[in-house]
Amino acid sequence: MTTMEPMRLDETDWAALTLGERIKHIELEGYLVIPDLLSAEQVARFKKLTATLPTRAVDYSDKQRTRRDIVHWDHPEFAELIAHPPTIAFLTELLGEDIVFLGATYARSEPGHPGISLHTDGQPYGSQIFGFAGSCPVQVRVLYYLDDLTTEVSPFLVVPRSHLSLHADANPYARYASHPEQVAVPAKAGSAVFLNHRCFHGNCPNTGTRLREMLAYLYRPAWAGPVEPKIPAWDEEKVAALPLHIRRFFVDPNIRRGFDFHHPNKPANMRREAPGIDPSRWERV
Repeated sequence: MTTMEPMRLDETDWAALTLGERIKHIELEGYLVIPDLLSAEQVARFKKLTATLPTRAVDYSDKQRTRRDIVHWDHPEFAELIAHPPTIAFLTELLGEDIVFLGATYARSEPGHPGISLHTDGQPYGSQIFGFAGSCPVQVRVLYYLDDLTTEVSPFLVVPRSHLSLHADANPYARYASHPEQVAVPAKAGSAVFLNHRCFHGNCPNTGTRLREMLAYLYRPAWAGPVEPKIPAWDEEKVAALPLHIRRFFVDPNIRRGFDFHHPNKPANMRREAPGIDPSRWERV
């Protein structure tokens, strides 16, 4: 089993945070928990569905199993989660109205799972693991937990504020077995962790007697396209079969609307306000 640093727990009262405090936490600390984002009934339905999914073991342990990138095609409820209203409401406050969906993954940590090494999901030139999707400069991954995260059952693990570092130790291609200032984040089933993709994170070993299931959905603002337009395109027939309120998130994953190499110093019609960068945004209620 992987040797871990002594476990320090995040004891934030997540339910008490205002909207501004939620924005502040993910921007400053690199992550956020929103409790009860899924109801108990939704959790139960998803667990029935995940029990039917074929999975594969990861390369470092047969106790960590996944189904990558296609879970949203497997059942209408997985697709509906893409447009989950409370999630999209918060992402709109955080990222703006024009949001692109990049994919969904199912992960299961079984008893004996050794823990996921500390890593980032954001890799500015792409990588073998994340492809060119990892090069999108702004991404938020939403991790829906279908089981309680306890100290024994693979709680989320994070190095707060690591995404803010300019030091070589923050090289997004680095991986760490552990870190002396890492924090474990317990949460109830139905809660979701919102993660800045540049923040170093992982999870703890599963030393308990039950498994831990998670659905991970990845988003970015429309302007933040990849460094190379080489993300595989969506299957047009499958996208066309989705309801319109879900289909709106399936734009070309390679689009880069905010990219203009030749922009001038003083473009015409510059705005004079931008609420998304207000220093007072952390005071919103």
